[in-house]
Amino acid sequence: MSTVLSSDSTPWRNRYLLMRHGHSEANQQGRIVSDPARGLQAFGLSPTGQRQLDDVTAHWQHSLPTRVVHSDFLRTAQTAGCVAEHFGLTLDPEPRLRERYFGTFEGESSEHYASVWEWDAADPEHRRHGVEAVSHVAARMQQVMLDWEARTANETIVLVSHGDPLQILLTVLAGQPLTGHRRQPALEPASITRVGRR
Repeated sequence: MSTVLSSDSTPWRNRYLLMRHGHSEANQQGRIVSDPARGLQAFGLSPTGQRQLDDVTAHWQHSLPTRVVHSDFLRTAQTAGCVAEHFGLTLDPEPRLRERYFGTFEGESSEHYASVWEWDAADPEHRRHGVEAVSHVAARMQQVMLDWEARTANETIVLVSHGDPLQILLTVLAGQPLTGHRRQPALEPASITRVGRR
């Protein structure tokens, strides 16, 4: 699945392909894995996720990438590695693209996401149960793009990250309130959303 987000007010220098990692072992187990202490070394792609990546790269429907920048969690690093290997590119790890930290819900059932998103809808600054504030996620994700905009031009940059951070970033790029980030279309595993220069 692919989406094109128009942002006419931004004088983009580059194209960006915002990619969610493929289906992961955490997805398979219905568990929240947001702490780097666990996510950097474990909970990589599931067999389903690997098949998704094989299909995406074999039937690529976007501009040819020139860079692959990724969260350093295992599931995103493996996703980025599939893309980079297919196109003969090197990898750029970027910790600011990491998963949103879900505090005391770490390792618990993914059913807890619903409560966090309900609190997000009331207050994008909340840090209940030690959860990373939506506003903080938005700032770090947007800064990655701003830094690349300042560094280079006329490139197609794949940014490989996670569902919540990407939906929050897309909310920022659409000029919408952060409280509504869950109103963005859900990003499926291995999906790509194009933003930036046409």
